[in-house]
Amino acid sequence: MKRILVTGGAGFLGSHLCEKLLAEGNEVVCLDNYFTGRKKNILHLLDNPYFELVRHDITAPYYVEVDEIYNLACPASPIHYQYNPIKTVKTSVMGAINMLGLAKRIRAKILQASTSEIYGDPNIHPQPEEYWGNVNPVGIRSCYDEGKRCAETLFFDYHRQNGVRIKVVRIFNTYGPNMHPNDGRVVSNFIIQALKNEDITIYGDGHQSRSFCYCDDLIRGFLAMMDTPDTIIGPVNLGNPAEFTINELASIVIELTNSSSKVIHLPAVSDDPMQRQPIIDKARSILNWEPKTQLREGLKKTIAYFEKELSLNPEAYIREA
Repeated sequence: MKRILVTGGAGFLGSHLCEKLLAEGNEVVCLDNYFTGRKKNILHLLDNPYFELVRHDITAPYYVEVDEIYNLACPASPIHYQYNPIKTVKTSVMGAINMLGLAKRIRAKILQASTSEIYGDPNIHPQPEEYWGNVNPVGIRSCYDEGKRCAETLFFDYHRQNGVRIKVVRIFNTYGPNMHPNDGRVVSNFIIQALKNEDITIYGDGHQSRSFCYCDDLIRGFLAMMDTPDTIIGPVNLGNPAEFTINELASIVIELTNSSSKVIHLPAVSDDPMQRQPIIDKARSILNWEPKTQLREGLKKTIAYFEKELSLNPEAYIREA
């Protein structure tokens, strides 16, 4: 049994990670300040004697004895990370410093959940880990993009200077149950709008592309990366290389929900990447990992989750105009 700290553990991906780590026989300390994380995501874990829930913000130091740290804490959707951009930068940068300092003191292995936003609006398609990116450092998305880029810098400097055992993965668009209902991400937006037979809103012409990875596949990638030898530090892309346009995603969601929704197009969002697709050769060769869940299969599971949530708590799904 390992004792493992998961920051952002009540969030979308963090809750799935906590559940998986417990299922594998570990003791888990779940840290979250509930800005975007929700206690309901981990309620079913509270009776487990090996699960500990702590309300804490990682911009402040936290002290605990653990073997491994998964650093997932940071708002990841534009609505949430743009709500308080300074706080977003602090979470990425000060949070990384605090967690790396903890890992240094207790000699724990630490994984950073980085992002494909590292690549910005890429000039290279698809994106390999060697690509340095095309990021606007002063745009409305830069609080997240540059915060995550700086966090990667800190991870590698702590590794080089202090010998901290680091792992860095870059997450491409991920979806599934436990997504926040009002996070503004394209999959949750489309599903909720379709289930309510509302207009499906696409920002721009819908020809921009994304690659959608189901949450269970991504969690397998986290665990595989953490289990690699200390000489393997990353960064490693984790995502599904199957590429879809936003228009295609909308059509599939309407079909799977049997919705009467119509698609409408609104003005494009500032700095929204036109293409996002991972090259996962490193994940395949180093981790023996690749996604198994096809988009339609994953969407069916996600739709079933939101159908249940919508029936239980319709007020949570009222969106501001």
